[in-house]
Amino acid sequence: MFTVIFGRPGCPYCVRAKEVADQLKESRDDFNYRYVDIQAEGISKADLEKSAGKPVETVPQIFVDQTHIGGFTEFEAYSKANLGLYQ
Repeated sequence: MFTVIFGRPGCPYCVRAKEVADQLKESRDDFNYRYVDIQAEGISKADLEKSAGKPVETVPQIFVDQTHIGGFTEFEAYSKANLGLYQ
């Protein structure tokens, strides 16, 4: 299972999403992720919207196995419901 987190510097929810991903990586053999700094990579809001297939207002935007999950709140809920995350 591969997760991509699109975020930006200075975003507290992006930091929290990476913390959740780190916990999952430590606790699951089948989980890995990549954090993408949208500013450093030159990724625009329009690019994220194209990938997500819907308007996005905030970062992070998170994809699990290329399926758009949403932002931090949705990722945390998804992780607790499906991936055994306990916080």
